[in-house]
Amino acid sequence: MHPTTRSNTAAAVAAFLLALSLAQPAAAHDDEDAANWTQYHRTSNAWRYSPLDQITTRNVKQLKPVWIHQPGDITSGLVSTPLVKDGVLYYVGPNNNVFALDGATGKPLWHYQPKLAAVASESFYASLGRSLTMGHGRIYLGTLDGRFVAIDDKTGKEVWSTQLTDLKKCFGCLFSSSPVLAGDVLIGGTTGGDQAQRGKIYAVNALTGAKMWTFDTIRDDPASWPGDTGEVAGGGAWMPGTYDAASDTFFIGTSNAAPDFYGDGRKGDNLYTASLLALDPKTGQLKWHRQEIPHDTFDYDSTYEALLLKKDGKDVVVHLNKSGFVFVMDKADGKLENVWPLSQTYNFVKTIDPKTGELIGRREMPVGKETLLCPYLLGTRSYNAGAYNPKTKLWYTNAMEVCQNVIPAKQETSGMGIASLYLGVDKLEAVPPPDRPAEGRLDARDPLTGKLKWSVKYPVPGLGSVLTTGGGLVFNGDPQGFVHAYDADTGAELWKFQTGSGIRGGIVSYAVNGKQYIAVPSGWGSLAPGFMASAFPAVKQLTGGAAMVVFALD
Repeated sequence: MHPTTRSNTAAAVAAFLLALSLAQPAAAHDDEDAANWTQYHRTSNAWRYSPLDQITTRNVKQLKPVWIHQPGDITSGLVSTPLVKDGVLYYVGPNNNVFALDGATGKPLWHYQPKLAAVASESFYASLGRSLTMGHGRIYLGTLDGRFVAIDDKTGKEVWSTQLTDLKKCFGCLFSSSPVLAGDVLIGGTTGGDQAQRGKIYAVNALTGAKMWTFDTIRDDPASWPGDTGEVAGGGAWMPGTYDAASDTFFIGTSNAAPDFYGDGRKGDNLYTASLLALDPKTGQLKWHRQEIPHDTFDYDSTYEALLLKKDGKDVVVHLNKSGFVFVMDKADGKLENVWPLSQTYNFVKTIDPKTGELIGRREMPVGKETLLCPYLLGTRSYNAGAYNPKTKLWYTNAMEVCQNVIPAKQETSGMGIASLYLGVDKLEAVPPPDRPAEGRLDARDPLTGKLKWSVKYPVPGLGSVLTTGGGLVFNGDPQGFVHAYDADTGAELWKFQTGSGIRGGIVSYAVNGKQYIAVPSGWGSLAPGFMASAFPAVKQLTGGAAMVVFALD
């Protein structure tokens, strides 16, 4: 064959294969609901994995924006994860505004704007909304003025609203995340772990809004909380939990104890702060708990996702603590299987015993004296979730190496305002680690052992939730506004696009009429930039925004 003919033939074959890949149906065979993204993490195992495989490592370079929706309010950016069902995309923007859009075109279908109590605007967490929940033909919202609300998913009309807290009496007792469904029970916890309040988890009937039970995250036990310290103890459960139907268990993590860095007044283990809880969803009874940081004086919440996996045939929970240590536990009783560090620069302990969970060589922080503490209060990772791919068996998560200078101090609660933080410090400043610059990265690791497969560095840490797909891809956003696509096996960057503002929300994938889409919530914001600016000066130049940017193949 003549060389030119061979070249032309190869080109034709390549073009045919590309066309074939573009024409493949989006729904993968291993998940009949692959076209939808109906939970915060898509599935209750918290994988943030979409089986859709129309977009692959071969054709991802062909991704183009196909529609954009702006909520019209950029306060705090766009920190939510959208939901998608039957071709309709739902998301919550700033100030609890909820939108329903045509998933293929972005055409608005309805907009729900709650009438929030005036006190909500005075809160430290004003405008934040991280998630929605769907089920029973409704969209469920946790509000900034302390309510659970049900919205008709077809019309956007309010079905019921249940007031659960009083912000004028309990500062921070609001819902910055949505409650989560466990059958007919709707369960969610209050924010405000860094305020002088007593955290609680609430359950209502999902059909009627009737109150069912309340779980006090502050254990009623003087050994845990001497005197009246439990009344101002923090302990918010501010991220969405997950419901495991197989064991009929609701998993949810709790925040740090308050005051965050001054522990002298609350001697004890301070249960159930900095703990992963396993609750009976019907009664609110505690099945088991794992307190990851007893007597937390470091601000190391346990509020992150509970990843459900198999280890040697056993069902386990893989759970990242803000400290940067990952706890692998038996799903049935919380017994430890392993503990491994995601952080590379921690100094709050020498290590954590992987069999007992004991904090070995715990760092003391004398009152009135400056201590260098690693990691800092945003953690080795913020609340943005990682993603697990069952094909590669790798967990993809953002991480950062940042420390802080802390001077613990006693803080009085009398005279505090609704936006006052109860940190217990005279000084709190984010700084680089002593032996390297402050930096961020995206890691691909074995979630059971922590073994690293690949890593990509970022000058400013990624603060959006990761997506991985059946097409062998990992999608991640950065604070500069770029969304990146990487090869899930190698970490090679295959595509990126500038969305106009930093990415803080959750990237998802869905399909409409056989076509796969990637939805990217773009909009730099939340409370994190203010805390990280001293370690990452570039943050001060980043622009805010709010837009849902959706991509598909040509």
